[in-house]
Amino acid sequence: MDWYIIVGIPLDSGGFTMPVARARKTTPGAPRKERVLIEFPASLLKRADQAARELSKNRSELIRNAVEKMLADIEAKKFEQKLAAAYAANAPVGLELAEDFAHIDREGF
Repeated sequence: MDWYIIVGIPLDSGGFTMPVARARKTTPGAPRKERVLIEFPASLLKRADQAARELSKNRSELIRNAVEKMLADIEAKKFEQKLAAAYAANAPVGLELAEDFAHIDREGF
């Protein structure tokens, strides 16, 4: 069975819509994809197309992967900053514990 998504604009409170984009074939359960328009300098687009060919990907896939990687890097950096702040906030407790057990550490040597 084929599934289609039609993007539309509501016309009135009755729920009727006016199609504004051609219906696109979709697969049930697959994430919905949105079409976007972006601008690239010609030299960057040429480099991106070359990289896509070398990686056996299409341009869209290359750009999606690049955006996903950038977002993952941003999220990782935010997590590392939160982790560093938590370590700094708990530093006095860690020092206190280290001092409390320092005599046990010395016993082993």
